[in-house]
Amino acid sequence: MGLEINTLAIIPLMTKMHHPRAAESATKYFLTQATASALILFSTTINAWMTGEWTIMNMTNQIPTVILTLALAIKLGVAPFHLWLPDVLQGLNMLTCLILSTWQKLAPMALMMLTSHQLNTNLLIVMALMSTIIGGWGGLNQTQMRKIMAYSSIAHLGWMILVISFAPSLALLNLLIYLVLTSSMFLMLMTLNSTNTNKLSISWLKTPTLAASMMVTLMALGGLPPTSGFLPKWLILQEMTKQHLGALSALMAMSALLSLFFYIRLSYTISMTSPPNISNSSLTWRKKKNLTYVIPILITMSAAMMPITPTLLLLN
Repeated sequence: MGLEINTLAIIPLMTKMHHPRAAESATKYFLTQATASALILFSTTINAWMTGEWTIMNMTNQIPTVILTLALAIKLGVAPFHLWLPDVLQGLNMLTCLILSTWQKLAPMALMMLTSHQLNTNLLIVMALMSTIIGGWGGLNQTQMRKIMAYSSIAHLGWMILVISFAPSLALLNLLIYLVLTSSMFLMLMTLNSTNTNKLSISWLKTPTLAASMMVTLMALGGLPPTSGFLPKWLILQEMTKQHLGALSALMAMSALLSLFFYIRLSYTISMTSPPNISNSSLTWRKKKNLTYVIPILITMSAAMMPITPTLLLLN
């Protein structure tokens, strides 16, 4: 019921633009989420039929656990159930995209963490590897920022569900850092009013400091040290090697390079290029943006959480 309220509450926000693309996005989102909720109900019904209990914490049979794993994967947008996410985000405005990429991931991820000890580990590993590869590959040829952020979200979710059955605390740490990085990225895109790479290349005319800061956040999303994005990848690869999954760790690390390529391309576009014929074109006015304190705090957290790794590990 909570998941359904969560789904229905965001649909008015999605359709407020009164555009056919927004209506299409809302329809796709509603159908996928309703299908996933029905599968969760189906899974719990089968479990109740087999064990006589309605709780999802003690599933003993393989069939309901596999169905529950697949349902939560559809809810999150994990590969191979990822196709709805880029299309849905492309039809929405930036604020709704921010909510969809951050807040809407919390409920399914919380359910996944609660039931992580009984989910099908092999299935999770296969979906995680597919997510990181598809998330990197899908974003390579994109010019629309919302689609790039959707594929970035798919790749990050792959890292989370990879480690969730081995160390749920690491998955939680990864989720928190993902929320910080994605929020700072979307807030910067909203401030610069950039929806594609062409608009991004002239954004240094509007707010040069923010354009420079975006490069740091992009590097953090790519997982380059010493930014915060390197922290979860490092810890997850360390955990995977402890579990004697060396080949899988190598594949995950190589698939992260695909994502890193388009982040580097974006940072090159925003901070190292200038549009041609600038003297003859109309310059963008530097508006006085009411930059809240949220963006600087999020950018600082994106760049500087690496030194407090021991503290974060103790909290987990």
